[in-house]
Amino acid sequence: MKIPPRQNKPENLGSDPWLAPYMDVICARKERACALEKRLTSGKMSLEDFATAHEYFGLHRQWDCWIFREWAPLASSVTLYGDFSDWNILPEYALSPIGNGVWEVKIPLEKLRHGMHYLMHVSWTGGCGDRIPAYARRVVQDRMTGLFSAMVWEPEIPYVFKNPTPPEPEQLFIYEAHVGMAQEEAKVGTYREFREKILPRIVESGYNTIQFMAVMGHPYYGSFGYHVANFFSLSCRFGTPEEFKELIDACHGAGLRVVIDLVHSHAVRNEREGLARIDGTSYAYFHQGERGLHSNWDSLCFDYGKTEVLHFLLSNCRYYLDEFKVDGFRFDGVTSMLYHHHGLGKTFTDYSEYFSSSVDEDAVSYLTLANKLIHTLRPDAVTLAEDVSGMPGLASVDGIGFDYRMAMGVTDMWFKLFDQIDEHWNMFYLYSELTNCRCDERSVSYVECHDQSIVGGKTAMFTLADSNMYHAMHKDSQNMQIDRAVALHKMIRLATAATGNEGYLNFMGNEFGHPEWVDFPREGNHWSMERARRMWSLADDKNLRYRALGLFDRVMLKLLGDEKIYRSVIQTVRIDDEKKVLIFERGTLWFCFNFHPVNSYTDYRFEALPGKYRAVLDSDEKRFDGFARRIDGEESVTLPSQSGEYLSLYLPARTALVLKRL
Repeated sequence: MKIPPRQNKPENLGSDPWLAPYMDVICARKERACALEKRLTSGKMSLEDFATAHEYFGLHRQWDCWIFREWAPLASSVTLYGDFSDWNILPEYALSPIGNGVWEVKIPLEKLRHGMHYLMHVSWTGGCGDRIPAYARRVVQDRMTGLFSAMVWEPEIPYVFKNPTPPEPEQLFIYEAHVGMAQEEAKVGTYREFREKILPRIVESGYNTIQFMAVMGHPYYGSFGYHVANFFSLSCRFGTPEEFKELIDACHGAGLRVVIDLVHSHAVRNEREGLARIDGTSYAYFHQGERGLHSNWDSLCFDYGKTEVLHFLLSNCRYYLDEFKVDGFRFDGVTSMLYHHHGLGKTFTDYSEYFSSSVDEDAVSYLTLANKLIHTLRPDAVTLAEDVSGMPGLASVDGIGFDYRMAMGVTDMWFKLFDQIDEHWNMFYLYSELTNCRCDERSVSYVECHDQSIVGGKTAMFTLADSNMYHAMHKDSQNMQIDRAVALHKMIRLATAATGNEGYLNFMGNEFGHPEWVDFPREGNHWSMERARRMWSLADDKNLRYRALGLFDRVMLKLLGDEKIYRSVIQTVRIDDEKKVLIFERGTLWFCFNFHPVNSYTDYRFEALPGKYRAVLDSDEKRFDGFARRIDGEESVTLPSQSGEYLSLYLPARTALVLKRL
């Protein structure tokens, strides 16, 4: 049965017997989050009203002046300067302290206009430096110097959204996309180019949600958008805020919802561009000392116990919902947030690890309130958690409140199997990992996201085919390794999507087997963009096998969507490790996989409900670059046996077959 969104009952967490010893901790976490909300709102306002720091801090145009405010508690002076002062630090633009670490200045209307650049000059005991305001809504980079500055963003004609938000999909098919690397040309793509050239491809592909990566401002392009400096500013590389709004509006008009990556797990260490030492100290927004540094990521860790930090982060959630009409967030690095050890070197094989002193209870409370805020502002919004630890209650209303968790164990399983020869693939292990999810939570499964092809990794297709992809992907080529790669690419995607717990994700281009890896321009590759792009022409070429893989992906999603298989639970029919066969039922569909590399079975029998069945998807079809060893659309009828009814099928080696019971 389908798990209703955010309707989980309190007993759902208690239904897990392994949680019984920790129910007091679970209840205490809920109470802690409630107490925190009361402290933040003082019982005089709602959480939604509290999450409006971006309307108070930063630069705002009033009816009679501009007003600018910044929180810099240990600064000794703050002065705004820029184009309007000929980049001189002048006393008339000095901010005055107004209490609680807040500084303020009023500037005559005629002094500032749209498009002007500005910075803060901050002084503190023992030093001074330039800083970009924490709440700056537009941060741009100078092409000559490479330096960043804030920009006055007050267009004469603000963008007006034209299209309503599409309804929340019953089944979540997510297309993970990076605007900058979406173009085939070796350059940084733009929002406008994405809207014109890439969006039509995604619409045609059958995905119903786009997840945009690298939206928030980040100084280093090669960070993939995960070393954020400017949380309220879109990355200037891809275009203007109005152009991003136009892209989101176009997505909505095409029936697609939009989720963005929200990086609240850490921040860039850069001082001039980011939040680091914004008032001269290292601990305004972050933990003091070693706890404030994530050494593996070379980044800074937020102090979720500080009111001002919560004010900043919760307002950041509201800002993107209100200003850009996004439909939800994928919270990045949730494991790092949840634990003092950031999950490094941990296997999480014991429930006690979820409730020990290693858990950052302040982070748990923040994530709980963030989910409450988002769902109060937008009941139809979707939140996804990237967590490798498997924290119980993460995607439950009785816990932290996410709608989905990313099923990160599935992709780990596939890439482990890729290192083995096919005959050694264990069907019990494979099926167990595909279906390993908590009954009280929804999850998003995927073969691979962007993670698998960066930092020295490879795409699944390139892992399977290796260098053969350079010379043997022509339809007329004869290459056994490519045959294997093409066959498995289709099978593993179908198996992953069909067993998904209400969600499936694909990274841009991997649906057609994009080769190689992702490598952003950096010193180590001589600042090349050769692998920071998507080669769509491969999928468009009728003579290459990529086209067939893309077609299979589209047909697969349409079938799963039309049949609404996520409404039904999975029923295991057969796990045959000796013959490498896996069969399961979901709704009206029966999924039959033969993972054996060489053995085909002409009379494979298994128990089935009485009736007639028709083949509705066959990975071995000619149009999917298969060997067409079965008759397209062939029908089968169950036969009687002493114990009931059974089906007898021809299951060719390395094929997946989907039957529909008529």
